[in-house]
Amino acid sequence: MNENLKIFLGYILICFAWGSTWLMIRIGLENMTPFLSAGVRFVVASIIVFLIMKVKKINLQKDLFSLKIYVMLALFSFVIPFGLVYWAEQFIPSGLASILFGIYPFVVIILSYIFIKEKSTDLYQILGAVLGFIGLVIIFSDDLSFSYSNMMLGMTAVVLSAAMQGFIAVYLKKNAKKLNPLSMNLVPLFLAGILLIIFSVLFEDYLSNKFTLSAISSILYLAVLGTVMAFTTYYWLLKRINVVILSLSAFITPIIAVLLGWIILKEKLSVVQINGSAIVLAGILIANLKGILKYYKNVSV
Repeated sequence: MNENLKIFLGYILICFAWGSTWLMIRIGLENMTPFLSAGVRFVVASIIVFLIMKVKKINLQKDLFSLKIYVMLALFSFVIPFGLVYWAEQFIPSGLASILFGIYPFVVIILSYIFIKEKSTDLYQILGAVLGFIGLVIIFSDDLSFSYSNMMLGMTAVVLSAAMQGFIAVYLKKNAKKLNPLSMNLVPLFLAGILLIIFSVLFEDYLSNKFTLSAISSILYLAVLGTVMAFTTYYWLLKRINVVILSLSAFITPIIAVLLGWIILKEKLSVVQINGSAIVLAGILIANLKGILKYYKNVSV
């Protein structure tokens, strides 16, 4: 398969996978506490990655730098960001959380400009990110409400989560080119899962957990598609495309979530949401415009 087609399909995969996780997390949390649900998800995902590596005969990279990356990913890509978002949604609506997480591409733009100077961000990407964020605000404009008494901490938590993910993305883009995507998943997922399960035992009401069919299905879906396939593809893409373009997937996932809510949960799909989605997609197109023009120029030659 042509590499450009692989990249395109990989991008679509992570957008759909992470767009659908909001629905599956909501289903899982009907019967399980947040930390336990996330912890079991990551442990199951790590077991799947381990089995894949065994079948494919991929050795775990164990050098000192790789171990450093594993610890960083476990803490700053899984445990803390996921913990912050799960905790924050006790106080803020998911629409507001999606908008706040929209700072993620801007963090990537700033940090990539500072640390990846040989691939500095262009004007098209900045304009695309701004348009994408505006579209995101429009999509969830009907759901926005502010009550600063309890919401400020929750809002701050989501912003911190997005900032951490942006930092990790740029750091990996610059420093982790030699790491295998599966190897990058195995240890961080296992460490994150164990830590979250420990947090669940310490801080959550274990007796309220019910391992129903819907809860188990949610965990399996999130482990296989939302974690193993999505994160492995994400790390694979990180080595092949501009990190800013990759970060803009954060604007597409809420559109997927809205569409799935409309299709599966029969939620209302308003004209405002459709218009906002169109602006987001226009932003993504503009952000990729330089690459598209370059591609067609080479084809014509």
